[in-house]
Amino acid sequence: MPPASLPQEGFRFKVRRRLDVFRRRNDKSTGSPEISVDGSAIAASPDPASTTASSTRDTSSAARNETAFALDQAGASTNLAAIPVDGLAPQNGTPSASVSGIAATSISASTTKVASTPEPGIELAVTPSDLWSKAYREAVQNMGQDVDVAVLKAENIAQLFKELEGVDKDATDDSVFLRGVRYLHFIQVPLERFKLALDLTTPLTALEPTTSTVFGVIRGVTAVAISISTADLDFAKKIGEMLEHISYIDDCDILGQRENRTDIHRALVSVYQKLLEFYVSAYELLSKRRTKLVLAMVSDTGKLPDIVKDFLTQAEHLRSIVAKATFDILQDIKVMLYDDRISQWLGRDKLSQQSLRHVALQSPRADSACEFVLQKPEFKNWYQALDSQQLAILGDTGSGKSVLMSFLVDQLSQRRHHQLPRPMILYHYCQNDETGHALYIFSSLIMSLLQQREGLKKHFFDWYTEDLRTGNFEPSTNAHKLFEFFQRTVEELDRPLFLVVDGLDECDRGSRNILLKSLQGLSQKTSGLKVVLSSRPWSEILDQLDGVPKIYVGTDPARDRIIAEKTVETELSYLAADVKQLVVERLSNFAKGSAIWTQIAVKAIVESKHRAHGRIKKFLNDMPQPRDLSRLYADLFMRCAGEDPEAQNMAATALEIVGTARRRLSILELAWGVALGTADPDVTTVAELAELVDDQSVMAVIQPFVAGIDFSDLKKRQVTVVHQSVKEFILNDLAFSRPGLQSVEKFPAAGDKTAAPPVASRLENKIFNICVRYLLLEEINHIPLFSDEQVAMQELPQELDLFSDDDDAATYDADCSWENWEEGMVGYDPADRGFGELFVYASCHWINHFGSVVAEPLPDLSSVEELCRANSTRLHNWTGQNSRPDCVVQARYEFDGSLYDPLSITSLYGSDVLLLMMLETSEFEPPKFLPNTAMLAVDQVLQWGDLCRLRMLFFGRGTGRYLQNLDFFRHIIDSWQFSYKTYHQDWDAAFDIINDIPNILIREGCSNELLCLAASQGCLPAIERLMKTAQQNADLRKELLRDPQRQPRSSTHQVHQSIGEAVLAGHVGVVEYLLEQKGIETHLHHRNANDENVLHLASIQCNPAMFGVLMPRFPDGVSQRDCQGKTALMRVVENSSTSRNRIESAQVLLTHQRALSIKDQQEVLNMAEKMNDKVMCNLLFEFSQGSLDGPWSNN
Repeated sequence: MPPASLPQEGFRFKVRRRLDVFRRRNDKSTGSPEISVDGSAIAASPDPASTTASSTRDTSSAARNETAFALDQAGASTNLAAIPVDGLAPQNGTPSASVSGIAATSISASTTKVASTPEPGIELAVTPSDLWSKAYREAVQNMGQDVDVAVLKAENIAQLFKELEGVDKDATDDSVFLRGVRYLHFIQVPLERFKLALDLTTPLTALEPTTSTVFGVIRGVTAVAISISTADLDFAKKIGEMLEHISYIDDCDILGQRENRTDIHRALVSVYQKLLEFYVSAYELLSKRRTKLVLAMVSDTGKLPDIVKDFLTQAEHLRSIVAKATFDILQDIKVMLYDDRISQWLGRDKLSQQSLRHVALQSPRADSACEFVLQKPEFKNWYQALDSQQLAILGDTGSGKSVLMSFLVDQLSQRRHHQLPRPMILYHYCQNDETGHALYIFSSLIMSLLQQREGLKKHFFDWYTEDLRTGNFEPSTNAHKLFEFFQRTVEELDRPLFLVVDGLDECDRGSRNILLKSLQGLSQKTSGLKVVLSSRPWSEILDQLDGVPKIYVGTDPARDRIIAEKTVETELSYLAADVKQLVVERLSNFAKGSAIWTQIAVKAIVESKHRAHGRIKKFLNDMPQPRDLSRLYADLFMRCAGEDPEAQNMAATALEIVGTARRRLSILELAWGVALGTADPDVTTVAELAELVDDQSVMAVIQPFVAGIDFSDLKKRQVTVVHQSVKEFILNDLAFSRPGLQSVEKFPAAGDKTAAPPVASRLENKIFNICVRYLLLEEINHIPLFSDEQVAMQELPQELDLFSDDDDAATYDADCSWENWEEGMVGYDPADRGFGELFVYASCHWINHFGSVVAEPLPDLSSVEELCRANSTRLHNWTGQNSRPDCVVQARYEFDGSLYDPLSITSLYGSDVLLLMMLETSEFEPPKFLPNTAMLAVDQVLQWGDLCRLRMLFFGRGTGRYLQNLDFFRHIIDSWQFSYKTYHQDWDAAFDIINDIPNILIREGCSNELLCLAASQGCLPAIERLMKTAQQNADLRKELLRDPQRQPRSSTHQVHQSIGEAVLAGHVGVVEYLLEQKGIETHLHHRNANDENVLHLASIQCNPAMFGVLMPRFPDGVSQRDCQGKTALMRVVENSSTSRNRIESAQVLLTHQRALSIKDQQEVLNMAEKMNDKVMCNLLFEFSQGSLDGPWSNN
């Protein structure tokens, strides 16, 4: 439209008229009555390389061409319609603004294709929403009524281009636009270097008009600015600056970063507002006046120069913000590059591995089981100290040290939030892999440090690259170099630092030494450094941590229960409440401080699939060694012992000794035992063995398997397995960890109970051989255990109080322990006599292992015969020590070596297998054996041993000929009688021998004598077996019940047959039993050499009960007289027993008698009268009177 056709006041009127037309057109359409501007609004992208709605930026292009415009789906040009839009919410989150008379075109948000017939070199794209369009719309909204949006229409812009192209052309042949271009070039404004929206070589009329978008306005502003630049030199320079600053708008995407930065958005809105003000003002001037007049007005009024000045201010502000954002992005890129290079140098996965390890330890953790450490004085002092401090957490294998360290990490993290300055926390978990190497540890700690203090990344990068330039091609492979950086950086920190390192014992020796030495030096140079380490209490580590406060994670039943409850609730939540309670009770009782055992045991329960109470209970009772635990111990063994067979042999021997020892060992005892167990056969003296003892090496290879050790006392009895599961591993699975033993014998699978007996026997055999071989060392047979002074001391009263009348002050009280009783007594050390350190254990416990060897390969018993050689110094030495297990001069019990020899020791302490082997192979001849060794062995067994051994001795090849006689049973019956009076014991094993020897009894002709012996001792068990055996063997019955005249053993000892012997001893019960036996009459009627019958013998004790048993079966015996012519009644009358016994006994005799004559009665009565025994006289008189009318009168 030519400017002349525009009335002075018609511009706003035409805009309102067009708006009304547009409204009516919308009213007739099917769409909604108004169109809102949203995220699908059409926008132009300034990127010439864009082919889609989502454009990418080419940061290397020197200039930008015209960009895209938007079309609807039908391909038609989109016209601007001015409609009211209320409550429009900008996409960038700025507050909504009320817009009047502003609208966007109705175009599909999905339009993304290139529009029709673009100019050559111009790529078109549709961007539904971009930061330029958002800011532009908001700028239009902010200006409100101050802008006539009709001037932004495409046809008006095209008309403006036409007028600028034609103004004054007729007079000068040049348009005002071209004159402006030349003028700007003349004043040296480098337009060709600016990112202009116009191609200066293309006529304005050839440019395709655009819609009212950002690009259209910028193109119009550019054209107008160039055209009016000739108004004034200063103005032209300002126009040049303006054109240069317009290019800043293109940089607002911050190097292609699609970030929603509100500061850029706000600055861009301000720039757009100034551009709009400039464009509208210039358009109005150009539309109303000729060019010369316009140029004059520009110079005179100063409105446009002020707008340009404001624009430059806002554009400069935009430039600074964009520059700041660009700088931030470049810094981020630089940090990313640092991260990438640092990760490449130090290892990308180290921090994530440590984080995963920490999370894994948090999961099974029961914090209440860890809180005890916070109450320890050592921890409080460490935490509250103002200077650098170190703290060590020590615990046995599986005690939960790592979980406890994760608890400390979390506790320190929580506490630091309340401190100023806030401390840093670095942690590292060492395991039996690369994480335990010094290089890995320092790399991990440095990465953690850089992660928490990103500003140090450049410092590290510079240090690393500088180190590279000095010739150290790989600083990341040098632990010392890394620590140098770590140390220097930590020293410069201006805040406290907590350094937590778990699993010091998991590190190899070299890495551990480097780490401890480095941390020690760092603590001395750095204030505020708090280091806490965890480890097993190994001697080498304890030496290195000398002076460092220590907290020991020991056995605590309450803690075991908390851990069991947590583990059960986590892993076995599906079980019934009572079943979970059962599991908790069992596991907490068996844990003994081993948290890992609890965890693996629960896992085994899960894998068992059991849920019922009964099944779970049975599983817990019979639970085998969990396979995971066996694998863990096997890995530990190989890690400690390594690949060297000699080291493996040492480690396995040590574990086998610890696993089978009968008590806790001292470090020296174990070391001496291992030395002998691995020594060559030619080592035969204590002195030679002493040279092979290496206690430090022994402890080093088994430390994960033993409980906490006090290395300051090598003689303290303290070495034992850390948990019962370790002992099960030693018994069942250790052989699989020893390649040299796997070919010796084939063991069942781990956890199979059938594996226990042969393996246990093999291990018992090994420690038995070690003990015996030790006691066979030459010095032990040459030197007495006690010196002359010590022997004399033994003769002195022990614990004698000269001022006390209590003679029993030193007597042992069963209510106290031996240790308490022996406290303060005079002690001794066999090592001082040259016996070495294993002598005490070997002397006291070789006999225990002797009884446990039950399977092949069996030991050579010749060594036992030499060890127990009768009356040898060696025998006296070890028996003397055996009765003094705690090396106190006063013996606990009598163990007289002179009473023993190999047979008696083997009979008492050897296994059945070994005793049978000795009975089959030994000759039992002096000087190794005592004279009459077989019977001495019987006596020892009867007194101290297992009575089952009597059968072995009785039938033994080498001992049977000495024992198959009456004397053997006499010893048994005598011991039975003694024990029957003092304590009860199962004697069936001894007396059952009678059941199996009828032929021997017949051959030896001792059955009758044995019966009489048993009757005299009241030994009913022997009598019963004799009688039962005789019932089945007629020859034995005949031999047993014969009626020989037995010879008395002494002149004062009365003898008789079985019943008489029982009568003499007063065994009424035995007499009753014998009288019930068939064929016993011969023994009942038997009269001894003194012509005494059983009634005569009964009169000796004058027991009415005995007469009551005998008289019904033997009434005729009352009239029989002995060699002195006395009847049993006469002997009763003159007996010195109590009056009651005599009267009652006489009454029984008189009541049952049938053959007592009047003469006999009168003789008895006269005897009673002479004795002035009126009571007896009255009794006899009464019976005498009664006999006149009864049977007596017939005699």
